[in-house]
Amino acid sequence: MNWFKTIAAASLLQAAVLLPAHAGENLDAIKSAGVLKIGTEGTYAPFTYHDASGKLVGFDVEIGEAVAAKLGVKPEFLEGKWDGLIAGLDSNRYDAVINQVGITEARKQKYDFSEPYIASKAVLIVRADDDSIKGFEDLKGKKAAQSLTSNFGKLAQENGAELVGTDGFDQSIQLVLTGRADATINDSLSFLDFKKQKPDANVKIAAEQANADYSGIIVRKGDAELVAAINKALEEIKADGTYQKISDKYFGQDVSK
Repeated sequence: MNWFKTIAAASLLQAAVLLPAHAGENLDAIKSAGVLKIGTEGTYAPFTYHDASGKLVGFDVEIGEAVAAKLGVKPEFLEGKWDGLIAGLDSNRYDAVINQVGITEARKQKYDFSEPYIASKAVLIVRADDDSIKGFEDLKGKKAAQSLTSNFGKLAQENGAELVGTDGFDQSIQLVLTGRADATINDSLSFLDFKKQKPDANVKIAAEQANADYSGIIVRKGDAELVAAINKALEEIKADGTYQKISDKYFGQDVSK
């Protein structure tokens, strides 16, 4: 009989370990500690990077600071490489990841997301004085500077462009500026950041895709109270102008939609 009781107790203990934390536990722990631990890369400008003085700065850093303030706690940023960043939630290294994490169905199976706080679109970038390319369909027979393995490259190819391989956004823009490529399809946020840094650069957006990709604050699954508190904080920083100020600083416009 004692053997059966031991097995039963062990089974119950194992089940308890596998069960999600009780409602509100993560939020309670954050408020009790007075700290919101935030996972971030620290090497991904303009979202999270180090300035000339070595200070961690960026759009996502300021969003994290603003959200923490609305929760009534201090932000503590913990840096890590992208490959293991989200997994750090599983090991309780931090409470949330704020690092332009795209909201995908696959991630939603394992984690919870806040409401979207940033949107990005595929945009067609050409020289400012080039009026021959007005839409994606005008890429037929043109040279597009693209990372060959990217979805942007595939989109250019689908529209009949001849691809000129590059290592990423910066090289693609330079090829367009120097006339070695007619266009590049790239991320709208990267373009806005570039134009913020170099407003006189001779490039423009000729067209953009209607559908946007959205990013959210990602947390461990199973604590609706924490998600609700973060969503409320995001609503408040949009309502009081804080979000607009941060967005203007890094991108020159509201990037939430």
